[in-house]
Amino acid sequence: MVVIRLSRGGSKGRPFFNIVVSDKRVRRDGRFIERLGFYNPIAKENEESIRIAQDRLTYWKSVGAQASPTVARLIKQAAAAAPAAAA
Repeated sequence: MVVIRLSRGGSKGRPFFNIVVSDKRVRRDGRFIERLGFYNPIAKENEESIRIAQDRLTYWKSVGAQASPTVARLIKQAAAAAPAAAA
């Protein structure tokens, strides 16, 4: 099964996550199919905390990829922030 999940990067105490599409059997930070965006949980007010390529996200969901619970929450959070940023 193909899953959309977070892959951890960054240094100790400063997490940074890539949002990736990968096979479920591959380890968390291992090989992935495609990188869809990123999530920075410790971003400052003037920095971008989340970015997701919506066109690629809809493609992967249309072919059956399932988002992890955390990524599903981040997708909703990014969708709510997008109209506020456009205004």
